[in-house]
Amino acid sequence: MHCAHYAAARCRSCGWLPTPYAAQLAAKQAQLRAMLVDDAVDWLPPVASAEIGFRNRAKMVVSESAQMPRLGILDASGAGVDLEDCSLYPPALQGAFAPLRRLIRTAGIEPYSVPRRRGELKYLLVTLAEDSGQLMVRFVLRSRATLPQLRKHLPPFMAELPQARVLTANLQPVHQAVLEGPQEIILGAHDALPLRLNALTLWLGPQAFFQTNTAVAAALYRQAHAWVQAIDPPAVLDLYCGIGGFALHCADGRRDVLGIEASAAAVALARRGARDNCLERLRFEAADAAQGSRALQSLPPLVIVNPPRRGLGAELCATLQASATRWLIYSSCNAGSLTRDLAALPGFRVRRARILDMFPHTAHCEVLCLLERGA
Repeated sequence: MHCAHYAAARCRSCGWLPTPYAAQLAAKQAQLRAMLVDDAVDWLPPVASAEIGFRNRAKMVVSESAQMPRLGILDASGAGVDLEDCSLYPPALQGAFAPLRRLIRTAGIEPYSVPRRRGELKYLLVTLAEDSGQLMVRFVLRSRATLPQLRKHLPPFMAELPQARVLTANLQPVHQAVLEGPQEIILGAHDALPLRLNALTLWLGPQAFFQTNTAVAAALYRQAHAWVQAIDPPAVLDLYCGIGGFALHCADGRRDVLGIEASAAAVALARRGARDNCLERLRFEAADAAQGSRALQSLPPLVIVNPPRRGLGAELCATLQASATRWLIYSSCNAGSLTRDLAALPGFRVRRARILDMFPHTAHCEVLCLLERGA
């Protein structure tokens, strides 16, 4: 695909853009094959993404001035680069940017300046539920100072952009490259965004993790579901379960499913999903994955893990290695930490693997692996 921003060197986030998309997929598959180094692995065909319009979330740096705000990124000099027309965003996301600029201007909220360490509005984080077109808009602010004027001007903004269902302010006071702070202030009537995915309703909260590529995420959950159905274990443990994507897809009333997640807010959303989908024999607990799994009397025959980029870590790998678990489904966004964890799980072998391309035009991808003990 052609991108004027890339051609003009204004944005190089999509570093693989000059490479044809089919070649991108082939290169990712070859890289993962070389890292796993096991000829016995059954590699399923990669799941391709749309090449444009696939992102369900925009992270826009707000720069320049309250009178003429610019939404996009900062270049090497610290100047703002307008990326409202970025081809990675679908029209439903792109259509939110102009109303947001008008809101910033009418409310008089000064963008934060990194060199001067002045201003209030750092980022706009906009998430799209593609099935409904509804949006979650988060204003990342340095302080509470501009909250009164933001609240004052929200009604006309919501009249102009009625699909903005969830509105929040996140407070991030530090002068560092930190996207968001721990405190979230709900500004409207709703605190979460419903997303229909594979005939299930998931709830997206302001600080809860969800993949940025909805269509490929749906394929990821379908693949895990298919493997679970084929194995048909009596119980499943989902570690790092987040808002419950894997657990909800595995709970069909035929088996016990337990999801463990460190974020209490994400667990609340997962429980909400379980209720809304009328799923039985499914429960969620707020706990650290390593400590929560170690506290169980025994681990079930099948465990799903979807860790952050740092991977599982030595403690959790040791618990899984010492358990009676026969099957692992490992979803990874970092091939380096995946290979380290596999080396710490010598009792398991990768039987099947599949690349799911969440991040076209970059070196990153998601890989889903099915491991069996002693295979």
